[in-house]
Amino acid sequence: MEDNKHKQGPEEFKSPSWLNYLLVALFVTFILNLALKANLKPKEIQIKYSQFLELLETGNIKEVEIEDSQLSFELNSGADVSEIKGIIFSEESGITEDEWEQNFKDKQVYYAGRVYDPLLVERLKEYGVAFSELIIETNLILDFMYYWIFPILIMYLIYSVFIRSLMKRMGQGEGGFGSMMNVGKSKAKMYNVEKNTGISFSDVAGQDEAKESLVEIVDFLHNPEKYLDIGAKQPKGALLVGPPGTGKTLLAKAVAGEAQVPFFSLSGSEFVEMFVGVGASRVRDLFQIANKQAPCIIFIDEIDAIGKSRDNQLGSNDEREQTLNQLLAEMDGFDGSKGIVILAATNRPEILDKALLRPGRFDRRIIVEKPDLPGRESILKLHAAKVKTGDLINLKEIALATSGATGADLANMVNEAALRAVRMGRGQVLQEDLMEAVEVVIAGKEKKDRILNEKEKRLVAYHEVGHALATALQKDGTPVQKITIVPRTMGALGYTMNMPEEERYLMSKNELMAQIVTLLAGRAAEETAFGEATTGASNDIERATKLARSMVTQYGMSENFGMMGLESVQNQYLDGRNVATCSEATGAEADKEVKRIISGCYDKAMALLNSEKEKLAEISEYLIQEETITGEKFLQILKQS
Repeated sequence: MEDNKHKQGPEEFKSPSWLNYLLVALFVTFILNLALKANLKPKEIQIKYSQFLELLETGNIKEVEIEDSQLSFELNSGADVSEIKGIIFSEESGITEDEWEQNFKDKQVYYAGRVYDPLLVERLKEYGVAFSELIIETNLILDFMYYWIFPILIMYLIYSVFIRSLMKRMGQGEGGFGSMMNVGKSKAKMYNVEKNTGISFSDVAGQDEAKESLVEIVDFLHNPEKYLDIGAKQPKGALLVGPPGTGKTLLAKAVAGEAQVPFFSLSGSEFVEMFVGVGASRVRDLFQIANKQAPCIIFIDEIDAIGKSRDNQLGSNDEREQTLNQLLAEMDGFDGSKGIVILAATNRPEILDKALLRPGRFDRRIIVEKPDLPGRESILKLHAAKVKTGDLINLKEIALATSGATGADLANMVNEAALRAVRMGRGQVLQEDLMEAVEVVIAGKEKKDRILNEKEKRLVAYHEVGHALATALQKDGTPVQKITIVPRTMGALGYTMNMPEEERYLMSKNELMAQIVTLLAGRAAEETAFGEATTGASNDIERATKLARSMVTQYGMSENFGMMGLESVQNQYLDGRNVATCSEATGAEADKEVKRIISGCYDKAMALLNSEKEKLAEISEYLIQEETITGEKFLQILKQS
């Protein structure tokens, strides 16, 4: 079978990095030695030997050093300036008057070329001039080490510490100077026909609608003729949108696995570098390789890193915008009939550039939502098949208890259950392992070293039973699954687990009010039993306030505002942050309405608990003794007369 691995066209620059470094280091050291020699050598003025003799006869020379080829001397400090100037300065000497005066002022060294003069020593003695012969001892090895080896070693140290770390940040690896030739190369990772992704649609569960949208792309890659005969064109790209952990990357790999074509996978952030133009170069290189490997699939994860909407604001980035422009041009330029498909994934579709989303680029937007109840059950079956399980496993019960969980969360729960089974010394995963795994993911592990004192233990017990009682006493409450006062590592001193009887997609106003009553019943139980409030209700108050605010600002369930929308949701696939779309005055009125709803629900919670004060105390005392009770036991005690 033909090998689809990418082969470089032109021979790339592959010289050893040490040779490149050595050549550059030798050149820099040579320039450095020249510069040091020119700057460290004292400035000297050359004169003729005859002028030297005149200066000697006039008594203006202080000291002479006799060298092999020249005589260096200094002038007396009390020398006659005009007399010296008359001897040294002349038009033939090539020294300007300003230069001479400056050199004389700086007391620079003068020298004259040495000629054969057997009377030189007698002349120096006659005029009382101190003299000596300069003997220069040269050690070639030490000089070579000093002027060449040491500078090269110092430069290598600088290169190793600073330059190489900078190259790593630039994405060039440790290839030395030669790797700079590859700064614009694509970093796409390719899975070819022989080395497949190993993933097919059978490995993806809970995303049936998304798979249906992608099956057509796979079929086009396999049988393009039946589409071309009718005049249909292959979609150039598909954008996978959804919360983190829902399986967007898994779906992209499954498409490549089903189509049996090369799969190029990289993140949007890998295109963007500190140098403008590098990202655009990588986009061009990626599409050039893809054209050679067509049919193939290109997958860009987190495309919002380069696809953010372009603007002229202060925070704009030229490198990112050039990369986006190049991506847009490449998506317009390639021939879709060749079988090149671009898949991209993002959690923030609202910030993507409009030009990127238009038909002809990303023709399809495929929503990859959190799975529903049947989807969660199928995901659990898929992952449970990879571990040894007992015969009495009820995955539907686990799916009911994990509303809002993503595929990644469910996979983690199954793995946690398998780890717990090993810790307990069992060879199979039981239902209790799965239920405990759900609690571990939601609330954390049991914190056995945190021991509550008796007062705190009673407070937590009454608080949690208050939640459970409020749920049971309301028509729209959710059935209780478990009550515990065992502290957890995520900060909970205890919690009440509710399990819905069926999956719900819509909530009525009465059901939302019942949820708020249940959340506030913990604080109401503290007030009813002990007459004081504690900090344990902080999370309950936060969640109740959020629900009440959504009723007022988004759901149109307020008496004062009716169906007026006061907030909009941003980043719905991430944190789902609400942004006000009303004036400050209207916002203040909305706050009053939220307070009215919360106060009414709190009063209702107090009334419910006061009506069953004896049961509140009875169940709480039982919980203090047992620390954990099931929903069945809770209802049994509640129904006892």
